[in-house]
Amino acid sequence: MLDAKKIEQVVRQIKDTLPQGIRDLGEDLDKKLRATLQSQLGKLDLVSREEFDIQTQVLLRTREKMIEMEKRIEQLEKKPLANENKNE
Repeated sequence: MLDAKKIEQVVRQIKDTLPQGIRDLGEDLDKKLRATLQSQLGKLDLVSREEFDIQTQVLLRTREKMIEMEKRIEQLEKKPLANENKNE
């Protein structure tokens, strides 16, 4: 998920887009924006960068194994054909 610095940065960006009268609400507005942002981000199905990188590596290994298996299946499928041709 996003760290505290990122959340603060987003809160500042949101505040900067609001009209001055609303920005004057000050600390209360900051707290509400931060709470709302954290709540909404919590509802998202996010993963950490580390978890994403791990799953990327798992996917790459799985793809490599699948390619190897496809080649092996292709070789095995050709074997009976070679044997049948010898018998004819």
